[in-house]
This record gives sequence, structure tokens and C-alpha cells, in this order.
Amino acid sequence: MTEKEKMLCGKPYNASDKELRQQHLHAQQLCQRYNLIDPKNLRQRKALIRGLFKEVGVHFCVEQPFHCDYGFNISIGENFFSNYNVVILDCAEVNIGDNVLLGPNVSIFTSGHPVHPSLRNQGVMYAFPVRIGNNVWIGGNTVINPGVSIGDNTVIGAGAVVTKDIPANVVAAGNPCKILRTITDQDAQYYFRKMKF
Repeated sequence: MTEKEKMLCGKPYNASDKELRQQHLHAQQLCQRYNLIDPKNLRQRKALIRGLFKEVGVHFCVEQPFHCDYGFNISIGENFFSNYNVVILDCAEVNIGDNVLLGPNVSIFTSGHPVHPSLRNQGVMYAFPVRIGNNVWIGGNTVINPGVSIGDNTVIGAGAVVTKDIPANVVAAGNPCKILRTITDQDAQYYFRKMKF
């Protein structure tokens, strides 16, 4: 089994493997190229993201700068929006649903290092998938850790550190991220009254 195969199936792996280093360098080069594209050139920006990511919807926006490890493990749905300086360490799959908003400086980490220093010093790593459902809003400066799933319609407050699964239809925030309350129809009514839609 290659180091890449180990990485993709959740087994301990060594990221200094030649194949992984080459693919990581390729993604870095594409990210650098993407981040230097004139912001007005939406067609070129979208084409590069389509070549970098595994799957994309028709309508999406990835603000510059953006960084990832490989790109080939990232799937985004329709109407995806990520704000400035989003980082996705996609050593495992990152699956993001439709109508998802990522605030500035959001970091999604699928990879990690062993707690024991002797294993870390050998270059051992692990990677677990991250899944984000439909209609999710992730506030700025949020960190999403390996293996986490976030359910549909959920809002994660700015600055959260998400270490465990968060269910659908809730507002959650904090470090570590905890459920604050359920989202209800009253939330929509509040904004309609406040904003006079």
C-alpha cells in the first residue's frame, strides 16, 4: 500500500513520501497562480478551481487568497462561497454541500500529528474526512478539526474551534464549539421584522 493510499483510507502515513510531496507542490503552485489572478478575471479563477478541486457546482466563489494541501480531495456544492484567506488541509476528503458560506480565515483541517513526540519525529501523520452539510454558515476564524461533520442548516459562530460533530439546525460556537440553541422559524421572522423585507 502506498503512502497516498494509506492517507486516503485513514491509516498512519508519511507525508514526506515522494508522490505526496510532488502532488502537494503541484497544488501549491496552482494556489499561487490562483491567488495572483486579477480578481476581475472570474472565468480564469473558476477554471483554475475546477481543475484543482475534485468536484464543484456551477455557481461558486472562492475569494483570494486561498490555500489547500492537494485539492483533489475537496468537493463543493452549488452556491459555495469562501471569503478571504480560507485554508483547507485536504489530506482526507472534504465534502461541502450546497449554499455553504465560509467566513474569512476559516481553516478546515483533515490532517493531524500523533501526540507522542517519537511518532511525530518519524513524520507519521493521520487524516480523517470532514463533512459540511447544506445551507451551513461558518463564521470567520473558525477552525474545523479532523473527522468532524456539521449538519444541514447549522451556523457556527466566529472564532469557534470545532472538535466534535455538530448536528443539523443549530447555532454553535466557542472553544471547544458547543451547541447554543436550535434554529427555529422565529429566526426568520426576526430578520423579516428587523430588516423590513
